[in-house]
Amino acid sequence: MTQIDFYTGATDRLLIACRLCAKAVQQGLKTVVYIPDTELANRFDKLLWTFSPTSFVPHCQADDKLAEVTPVILNNRPEMPEAAYFDVLLNLDATIPSGFEHFKRIVEIVDEIEDSKLHARKRYRCYQELGHDIRHHRLEEN
Repeated sequence: MTQIDFYTGATDRLLIACRLCAKAVQQGLKTVVYIPDTELANRFDKLLWTFSPTSFVPHCQADDKLAEVTPVILNNRPEMPEAAYFDVLLNLDATIPSGFEHFKRIVEIVDEIEDSKLHARKRYRCYQELGHDIRHHRLEEN
C-alpha cells in the first residue's frame, strides 16, 4: 500500500518541495514532481537550481531523454511516468494525479492559504477512503 505524507504549515511550498527533493536525492530515491501549472513549474525548475548556495537538485522534464537516469522528474501531464522507475511522487497540484497508487510514497505539501487547505483536506479524505496509511508532519519553519 502506498504511504502518504502530508506536510502542513508551509510558508513556501516550493522551497519545502526543493528541500524534500534534495533529501530524496541524498537518500537515493527517484522522485516525480507532479506540477501541471506551467508558471509554477517554471518557478520550481529555477528554484531547484538556486535554493541552495552550495548545491542543486539534478532534474529534468518527464519527456526528456535523460528522465530514466535523472533523480528528480518534473511532470506536467496527467499521465505519470513509469512508476517502476520511481520511489516518490511529490504532488504540487490541487488534485490527486491518476496512477498515484503505483508509487511507494506520496508527498503532499500544504501551505496556509485557505483554498490550498480546502483542496488538501479533500485529497486527505480521498486517500483515507481508499485505505492508505497517512502520516502528518507539521512544519515549523523559521
